[in-house]
Amino acid sequence: MTMTPEQAAWFQSTFTRLVDNVDRALMGKREVVGLVLSAMLAEGHVLLEDAPGTGKTSLAKALAATVQGTSARIQFTPDLLPSDVTGVTIYDQAQHRFEFHKGPVFASIVLADEINRASPKTQSALLEVMEESRVTVDGTAHEVGRPFLVVATQNPIEQAGTYKLPEAQLDRFLVKTSIGYPELDVAERILAGSADRNPSAHLPAIITTGAVADMADLASTVHVEGAVLRYAAELAAATREDPATRLGVSVRGSIAMIRIAKVYAASNGRHYVTPDDIKTLVGPVWTHRLVMDPEAEFSGTTAETVIARVVESIAAPQARSAA
Repeated sequence: MTMTPEQAAWFQSTFTRLVDNVDRALMGKREVVGLVLSAMLAEGHVLLEDAPGTGKTSLAKALAATVQGTSARIQFTPDLLPSDVTGVTIYDQAQHRFEFHKGPVFASIVLADEINRASPKTQSALLEVMEESRVTVDGTAHEVGRPFLVVATQNPIEQAGTYKLPEAQLDRFLVKTSIGYPELDVAERILAGSADRNPSAHLPAIITTGAVADMADLASTVHVEGAVLRYAAELAAATREDPATRLGVSVRGSIAMIRIAKVYAASNGRHYVTPDDIKTLVGPVWTHRLVMDPEAEFSGTTAETVIARVVESIAAPQARSAA
């Protein structure tokens, strides 16, 4: 069944209320909030490359409070173990049986702070749960529930003692973005309320986690014209054929684009995806998936350059405006 115009209007109204609520804690960053919320409703995950103190923890807490969910923050360090993330099985002598003690990953919103500071082995502890929304410990699978969003951060300026995220793990993040510093007038408002150390604690819940799961299911019914699907496929293929890249957008990346494009369309009150939706999202969804050729990178070509070149070289289709 395809989303109706009435359902699209309801989705837009609810989405706007969610963004408004989170914006009360993370002032002046509506675009970033909308992108992260879209990733959550597309059942993907977010990588934030940002300097310390820009509000990453506040964003995770505000999202959790808004959807009546739980949040957990994992500080990634070199000595962090995989079991510190997923949980561990402990023998209960009184009951004469093993019991699984859940780790912090069992939360609605998980903030993986400075993920690139942990060893590759610990980083990989997130791979299964990000892809399949479950954790397998001692052969037993444990579901993390819906919604489930990993917001991972990495510091772009301090690389000492860090482990670069492998391309396979980067590909599992639906979007990569940054919060950045606030505008001057917004910074003034933040300083005026600095006495409140936890603004997210006062946010009202707008919807339940069950309703978030329903919104995700509804977004998946947004119509995508065949011409738009082909356009996305052509863009992805062009990134793989570009001489400046060693590795272009994967099939997983193409699927991720369509998933979040559906949410983006619904958040704008439409029950269909347009080529402009693809153009708008191509940067945050695809840039981090490209592996650049070292010589091209040395000459100054960036992933952003390749994406811009690809979008310019391929004509957008004149797709129908409705299903």
